[in-house]
Amino acid sequence: MKRSLFQKVWEKHTVRKLSDGRTQLLIGTHLIHEVTSPQAFGMLRDLGLGVKFPERTFATVDHIIPTDEIAEPFSDPLADAMIKELRKNCREYGITFFDSNTGKQGIVHIVGPEQGITQPGMTIACGDSHTATHGAFGAIAFGIGTSQVRDILATQTMALNPLKVRRINVDGKLRPGVYAKDVILHIIRVLGVKGGLGYAYEYGGEVFDNFSLEERMTVCNMSIEGGARCGYVNPDEKTFAYLKGRPYSPKGDAWERAVEEWRSIASDEGCAYDDIVNIRAEDIAPTITWGINPGQAIFIDETLPRIEDLPEADKETAIEAYEHMKLTPGTPIKGTKIDVVFFGSCTNGRLSDFEEAAKYLKGRKVVDGIKAIAVPGSQVVSAIAEEKGIASIFREAGFEWRGAGCSMCLGMNPDQLVGDQICASSSNRNFKGRQGSPTGRTILMSPLMVAAAAITGEVTDARELFTIEG
Repeated sequence: MKRSLFQKVWEKHTVRKLSDGRTQLLIGTHLIHEVTSPQAFGMLRDLGLGVKFPERTFATVDHIIPTDEIAEPFSDPLADAMIKELRKNCREYGITFFDSNTGKQGIVHIVGPEQGITQPGMTIACGDSHTATHGAFGAIAFGIGTSQVRDILATQTMALNPLKVRRINVDGKLRPGVYAKDVILHIIRVLGVKGGLGYAYEYGGEVFDNFSLEERMTVCNMSIEGGARCGYVNPDEKTFAYLKGRPYSPKGDAWERAVEEWRSIASDEGCAYDDIVNIRAEDIAPTITWGINPGQAIFIDETLPRIEDLPEADKETAIEAYEHMKLTPGTPIKGTKIDVVFFGSCTNGRLSDFEEAAKYLKGRKVVDGIKAIAVPGSQVVSAIAEEKGIASIFREAGFEWRGAGCSMCLGMNPDQLVGDQICASSSNRNFKGRQGSPTGRTILMSPLMVAAAAITGEVTDARELFTIEG
């Protein structure tokens, strides 16, 4: 019987079927950070339990770590306490910790792949909703809650309901100036923020075949924003090339055996899916959000939707969004003045994001009055960006080049919006208060569109500003 990757990985990791219909699933790799793990370790201690397979758990610090402060203790006593607690727990239970002094620290969803920990056919879990990122490698990766972090630490398993699989094909050729971020924002716009409930998304087609692993990560990262429990791309030669030689990738004869196994877990040609969605790449333009969820998105050259033109089910949220964002229905989004630009996050804080923007930022300046921060997703990304001169281009343009971390994506650290500032952001969520201020406003867009906004001080079509023709 022909099976999808999801079905193969699920069956391979099934420990047993539970009486309530759920499956007890072996989790091959567990990623932890400082925010959702302290309570889980506390519950372990209360129960008198240890960590079952500490060699399968990897830790880093990302959400709370300041990006402009290296020395400890941090000025924020809560952040200082959280990093010390994670350090203590990792030491006590023998867990590998990519600490702030290792040169490997960063956002958990960037550190895992760049260290070669994320591999095809794995089940991966982490107490963070954007764990779906790891699906770019053909892994099945779940964001989980604190009680599930406890369960995995204690047993290396967790209970889950099986999922349906939706295949999303994006075929054709993307137009110049259109990126992976535009693709996933368009998918969420088309299918809705709840469209993926009960599904795993399998992304395929020419566009994904041509995407780099970093581009695939951007799309898989935001699967959860479309309601899907996880998203993945079938592993291919690009996947293997990315992983070869990474610190935790198999070596020697084990590498050849691993690649053979990884090839076998890809979805069988002609396997059945619960649903199939087809999208033409040529139909996608640079896409940005205007509201308070990632599905409230339009192309850069469209006008903001009028309430009366929206489906009945969307009107209430749209009214709420317009009140919060202080935007006017029926007017262009292009030209909207901004206060802050944020370049980073687990969605678009990778080396290729900075490389692409640097090509266009070189020789240009951030307009006066705009606060612009660039935050590499990991210390590895930062080091390579320094070596290649990319960081210098950002600095010379007027960006603050910061240390690695989640930064202004979620405002659990000093990088936050103030009052009702409006931010052009390469991150993944535009919920109310997401960037630290209850009245702060977020417009999601691709990294190049963020760079364009920094130069002009307003929402801008990067294709026009940088003369990208096609």
